[in-house]
Amino acid sequence: MINNSDTLKIGNKTFNSRLMLGSGKYRTIENAVNSIITSDCEILTVAVRRLPTKLTNDNTSFLKSLDWNKLWLLPNTAGSQTAEEAIRMAFLGHELACQLGQEDNFFVKLEVISDPKYLLPDPIGTLKAAEFLVKKGFTVLPYINADPMLALHLEDLGCATVMPLGSPIGSGQGLNNISNLQIIIENSSIPVIIDAGIGTPSEAAKSMELGADGVLLNTAIAQATTPEKMALAMKLAVEAGRLGYLAGRMEKKSYASPSSPLGHISQLN
Repeated sequence: MINNSDTLKIGNKTFNSRLMLGSGKYRTIENAVNSIITSDCEILTVAVRRLPTKLTNDNTSFLKSLDWNKLWLLPNTAGSQTAEEAIRMAFLGHELACQLGQEDNFFVKLEVISDPKYLLPDPIGTLKAAEFLVKKGFTVLPYINADPMLALHLEDLGCATVMPLGSPIGSGQGLNNISNLQIIIENSSIPVIIDAGIGTPSEAAKSMELGADGVLLNTAIAQATTPEKMALAMKLAVEAGRLGYLAGRMEKKSYASPSSPLGHISQLN
């Protein structure tokens, strides 16, 4: 946490952490729980399709191991190939949130992915589902390609954020769309969360230095040799990148410039 005043507002909720985590691909439940705790994240996304309809201690020991007074559930519609499937998953996601004691949680990470090979989001299906869910009172966080015009259309529909990918999900390729991401960030009046493709802390920091409002990642931590250490590294990287953005970087120059002052310090006052 950088300071008490630098908070992230999504919908009607305010968060101190700008790092959001996914919950899949961990080797063990212990790895997952420890990484989430170490990261100090406050938003955790969970794929609704991979969970049973009713939660019990036996079938969801992972979820039951977490403190939902400190975490906010972000149900996601992963696996949905059409807008209709995504809409159905969104309503199931709200039911899941209610079972965890978050009856007022209508957040949904909207994913419509009809391409099984490259797993790129479907812009038409995403727009269709987003429009319906916003009208139904959901706080919609759509996962999209780094498409500046699509981002504006989703903002106009009333989405709470846009979540452009840095590179294909799970690829660890980093930020392959920096120019488009910069345009989205510049034009957006809602939070921009870089989602997918980040593999290293330096890439997370770079996302924040661009002016993104947050980062969502999963595989980079879950598949690290030591997930808990990577979780801490990502936490610090997001905080450093945010602080660097707020501080304002020095102007780039064409030539070298001496770092030592030419005169005495007293002459600079």
